[in-house]
Amino acid sequence: MAPAAPRPRTTTRDPEDIARRLTAWLGTRLPGAKATGVRVPGSNGMSSETLLFDIEHPEPPLRACALRLAADPAAYTVFPVYDMPRQYRTMRLVAEHTDLPVPKVLWLEEDPAPLGAPFFVMERVAGRVPPDVMPYTYEGNWLHAASDAERERLEAASVGLLARLHDQVPPERAAFLALPGEGDALRRHVTAQRAYYDWVVDGRSRSPLIEAAFDRLAETWPDHPGTPVLNWGDARIGNVVYDGFDPVAVLDWEMAALAPREVDLGWTVYLHRFFQDLTVAFGQHGLPEFLRRDRVEARYAELTGHTPRDMDFYTLYAALRHAIVMLRVAYRQVHFGEAVVPADPDTLILHHGSLRAMVQGSYRY
Repeated sequence: MAPAAPRPRTTTRDPEDIARRLTAWLGTRLPGAKATGVRVPGSNGMSSETLLFDIEHPEPPLRACALRLAADPAAYTVFPVYDMPRQYRTMRLVAEHTDLPVPKVLWLEEDPAPLGAPFFVMERVAGRVPPDVMPYTYEGNWLHAASDAERERLEAASVGLLARLHDQVPPERAAFLALPGEGDALRRHVTAQRAYYDWVVDGRSRSPLIEAAFDRLAETWPDHPGTPVLNWGDARIGNVVYDGFDPVAVLDWEMAALAPREVDLGWTVYLHRFFQDLTVAFGQHGLPEFLRRDRVEARYAELTGHTPRDMDFYTLYAALRHAIVMLRVAYRQVHFGEAVVPADPDTLILHHGSLRAMVQGSYRY
C-alpha cells in the first residue's frame, strides 16, 4: 500500500473562532438556538469548506446540520470564485424538480461579516461516503470489502442519479448556470476551463501536457455535442452519502453548469479511473470491474434512451480538468512551503502518465 502523504493545508482559519461566530450568527436566524459540537470532518475537501454542527433549541425541528463556507482567500484557493448563492440556488432547483436525495438547504448568508465569507446551511444526512484518502479502490474500507453484487447495486444507483438529474430538470430553469462566452454550451465549458488554467499558471510554470491536452480536444471536437442539460459538475461517488449501498444525499454542487450529458459521464468514469490507476501503480488490484466505462454508458443509455457519444473526448476532457485542479493544489503546496516546483512541472500532476497516454491515444480502459 502506498504511504499516506501529508494532507496539504486547506485553511488558515481558527476552528474555535469559527464556532463562536457561528453560534452568534445562529441566534439571529433562530433566536435561542446554540451551535454545539462544531467540527471539521476528516474528509473535508480543498475547495469550499464544510463544518458540521448540531443545534440546541427549546423547540427543535433541527438537530444535525452542515455548513458550506466559501474557501478562505488566505489559503491559496483551488478556484478563483466561490459563488455560494449559486450553489444554494442549484440545490433548491434540484430538490424542486427531481427526486434526487439533495439535502434540504436551510439558510443562505451572503454577508461575509459573520464568518469571514459567504456560506449556507443545510440539513446533515447520516450515512457513509466512499473515502478519497486512502481511496476506496485500496483495501481496508467498506466499499472495497463489499461483495460484487453490493458494488453493482451502488454503481447502478449512482448512474441512476445522473440519469434522473439530466432528464428531470428543465434546462430553461437552469439558465442561470449557463457559462458566459460565445458558442454552444460545450464550447463555453471548455473556454471556461482554459481561463481557469490560465489563472492557475499566472506567475507559475505552465504545463506543456495540459496545453497538449487542450490541443487534442480541439482536434477531436464532437460534431454534434447535443442539447445541454443541468450537469452536477463534480459527479463522483465520493460526493454521495450512502445508507448501505443506496444514495441518501448528493453533495457538492459548486461545479454545476449547463453542458452536454457526457461532461458529467466522463467525469464519473475518469474520477474512478484516477483512483484505480493509482491503486494499480502501487501494487494493488483495486476494483477494475467497478464503474467501468462500458457499463456506465450502457446503464445510462438504458435509463435515459440517450446513448453516450464521443466518450473518448469527454473522458480526456475530464482528465484534463482534473489535471488543472491537481496543478493548482500542487502550487498551493508550493505556496505554503510544503513542496517545490520540479524541473518538469507536469510531474506535479498525479495522473500525468494516464493523461499523456490519452493525449497520445494509447490509454486503455
